[in-house]
Amino acid sequence: MQGEGGAVRLTGAELGAALGERATLVQFSTSFCQPCRATRRTLAEVAGMVEGVAHVEVDAESQLELVRRLEILRTPTVLVLDAGGRVVRRAAGQPRRVDVIVALGEAV
Repeated sequence: MQGEGGAVRLTGAELGAALGERATLVQFSTSFCQPCRATRRTLAEVAGMVEGVAHVEVDAESQLELVRRLEILRTPTVLVLDAGGRVVRRAAGQPRRVDVIVALGEAV
């Protein structure tokens, strides 16, 4: 997962779901995206392992303004947010579970 250069912050209202107390795994998906299904399972599993971590899936097709603002170019794209909603890591494509866990370590 790549580092995030800016100080982009997201809110639960923007994502349509509450942020986690410690961190949030945000997944941008589309209905036709095959790797999104595996990514959903991986992120849900990791979020279930770490207390205070939420997994939020965003339908990229219905949130085009947010997709453009965050420069989401493909699905799945995963953002790791800290407790304040700041993007600390991002990655495009299906992530490996170990990479998600390492990235989450930077957020909590």
